[in-house]
Amino acid sequence: MTVQRLAFELTDTNREWLVERPLAIAGYVLAALILRFVLHRFIDRMTKPRHQSSKPGLLRPFQERAPKGLPGVLVNERRTQRAETIGSVLKSGVSVVLLVWCVLQILGTLGLNVAPFIASAGIVGVALGFGAQNLVRDFISGMFMLLEDQYGVGDVVDLGDAVGTVESVGLRVTTVRDISGTLWYCRNGEILRVGNMSQGYAVAVVDAPIAHAANVHRACEVALRAALETVERDDLAGDVLEPPEMLGVNSVTPESVTLRITVRTRAGKQWAVQRAIARAVLEAFDDNSIDAPLPALLASSRAD
Repeated sequence: MTVQRLAFELTDTNREWLVERPLAIAGYVLAALILRFVLHRFIDRMTKPRHQSSKPGLLRPFQERAPKGLPGVLVNERRTQRAETIGSVLKSGVSVVLLVWCVLQILGTLGLNVAPFIASAGIVGVALGFGAQNLVRDFISGMFMLLEDQYGVGDVVDLGDAVGTVESVGLRVTTVRDISGTLWYCRNGEILRVGNMSQGYAVAVVDAPIAHAANVHRACEVALRAALETVERDDLAGDVLEPPEMLGVNSVTPESVTLRITVRTRAGKQWAVQRAIARAVLEAFDDNSIDAPLPALLASSRAD
């Protein structure tokens, strides 16, 4: 009887280790793989727009601050990059969670106590957090920038040390190309402020210096008339939101008197409008014999 009972117990043990537990482990692995596949497919569907010009479903709950004047190609590129970046983070998070769950279930099936592993993982996570805190800060800042849509591909931004057009936005690094063609790599965690010149509207500011001897009232009239005629041009009329405004004398220095004109324009178009108005005002001053500061300075230097 004792031999038969021992043989029966060994048979039950073998059945448990050779059949039941391997099947349970295979079930957990299969469940994790199926869940990962289904969730990844769902995230991929949410990151891809239904139509070429539509907004991806993943971005619908979030606010979008893309400028109205931005070309459709850049808008779609910005949306695609933003959705793909957020989607990659979600897929990575899903994979990590399912992997941890699967490993813990397998260890429990094998009869191991998972409490020490969880405690050790917490300690290792804290150590890694302290050692890679700059990297973690970059990722967190990048996530908030993407979710809040502080800037995107095609925007003209001022990030402090770098000013230019955004070429790519990632979780860790933002690349900006300045006016001289230099490509700047800015860590998201080091960006303390963002000046976005491509959202909403912009203001073109034109400063026109004149000599002290010039008639200020007449100079203001000539400059404003030149600005009004300039913004009515076909190539500029669509970019101007409000008529130019003459603010008057902005500053007085020993060398000159500076007049200021402002024009509200579409975002990103202020520089073209500003250059056109500055040229028109300069030509109007020349046609109406309004002295510039330079001839006055030259005359005074020659008299000395």
